[in-house]
Amino acid sequence: MPREWDAHGYDTLPLPHERWSLRALSHLLLTGGETVLDAGCGTGRDTAALLGRLPGGRVIAVDGSTAMLDQLRVRLDGRTDRLEIVHADLTQPLQLPGPVDAVFSVAAFHWIPDHDALFGNLAAVLVPGGQLVFECGGYGNIASVIHAVDSLVDDVPDVWNFADVAETDARLRAAGFVNTEVGLVTDPAVFPDDDLLVRYLETVVLGAHLDRLRVDERAAFIRAVADRLPAPVVDYVRLTVRAVFAGQPGPPSKVVRSRPAEQQ
Repeated sequence: MPREWDAHGYDTLPLPHERWSLRALSHLLLTGGETVLDAGCGTGRDTAALLGRLPGGRVIAVDGSTAMLDQLRVRLDGRTDRLEIVHADLTQPLQLPGPVDAVFSVAAFHWIPDHDALFGNLAAVLVPGGQLVFECGGYGNIASVIHAVDSLVDDVPDVWNFADVAETDARLRAAGFVNTEVGLVTDPAVFPDDDLLVRYLETVVLGAHLDRLRVDERAAFIRAVADRLPAPVVDYVRLTVRAVFAGQPGPPSKVVRSRPAEQQ
């Protein structure tokens, strides 16, 4: 079940997601009339950018968080004539008004534990020859944050799916994607002060861990994680992907997920 977010707080922060979006958008080949699925659209920053690239096209914005979609509606008020908003779990088959020419996603797929199901569901709504362009946390992502959490909590749940290049490529091909371009990009987010770092950790990074704590325990936990980081930096490693749907699924994936030691 997708988790809920502090969507308003999320939208008030300066996010590295904006540069990730620009980088991913540069790999999406559009003529302007396509229908594009924004998968894990959040508060709609990328949805707005997509609408700007599609003067004669449409965007279908999908997210599992009602709070995020409510914030998207506020952001895009008056711009919904070419926009379809869908509340859905990306690990389940998607019920869309029709097939899409491309799927685009920024900073969402590492929250989804089952990438085999995810890629299969995305392939099912793409036209043959349709593009898949996304970026998310990849192998080695936020290792310092994970180490800090591990030092504070016993039996830490595996709340993220930071896949590596080989397993992602294998899963994409098994779902019917070809011409796959998969890579890892080191891209740390540097914060000017500890206060902004704490707000960012609370709103963007640690939410799934905070959900397990009492409300009166959360501030101290966030502060303890921040104090254990070597610098006011979140050490991001981004998994970047571009692929084309061939029109039919391949054989079942048999990859084995790997993890760096600090994530096990």
